[in-house]
Amino acid sequence: MRKFTKQDYFKTFKNQSYVEQLQKVERKFETIHNETAGTTEVTIYGIIGDSWWEDSVSASDIDNVLKNISGDIVINLNSPGGDAFDGIAIYNRLKKHNGKVTINVDGWACSAASVIAMAADELVMGLGSMIMIHEASSLVWGTKTEMRKEADVLDELEEGLIDIYMTKASVSREEIRNMVDAETWFGAQKALDIGFATSTVATDGKDKEITQLRAQITNMQSELEQLKNQSQKDEPAPAPAAKGRRFIF
Repeated sequence: MRKFTKQDYFKTFKNQSYVEQLQKVERKFETIHNETAGTTEVTIYGIIGDSWWEDSVSASDIDNVLKNISGDIVINLNSPGGDAFDGIAIYNRLKKHNGKVTINVDGWACSAASVIAMAADELVMGLGSMIMIHEASSLVWGTKTEMRKEADVLDELEEGLIDIYMTKASVSREEIRNMVDAETWFGAQKALDIGFATSTVATDGKDKEITQLRAQITNMQSELEQLKNQSQKDEPAPAPAAKGRRFIF
């Protein structure tokens, strides 16, 4: 079986309009600690995953940074996505961090990077920035039985991803599921309206006040929706990927 390439990954996008720009996002991973403010700034640019093409940022990279810092952190995010399980692991690692997590979407938060964005206590969309959510996919080689099993695992993986989106979304679970299936792109305002973002980069003071008010309304809608969903049956965590397979999202 041939090696899975970056080009293969981008072919999974239904909307190919932005692929050329996304392919140009270079890896940048750095940490700057401000002792005076007691905060740490982390930049995460590029593919999410464990050294697929030697230009990625992995869950291990994030864990190594977070275990050595405390207090509030600010993450500058610009990523076309990558490995679904690395995205999930980074999300959970950030949620466990003892301090406020602010994430600035500088450009893109696509695919697995959109999962990371959901870990923010405060998610700020930069002007012109975008979030994208879509179906999980994987490379499969084998019998029809193995392929059916793989499809079952992808179903479970997507349920876990939807669980994460629903921690922020102000719409129903079915609406989020449909958005995932269709591959949906959110500009800054759309991300704010649906509850994914808490604010956008405002151009003046008045815009900032309006943005904050919209965010408060969205958060209240999200809390009401989550109360409705509490009665839903608990769903199992995504099954681990089979050996030799690589999940992408």
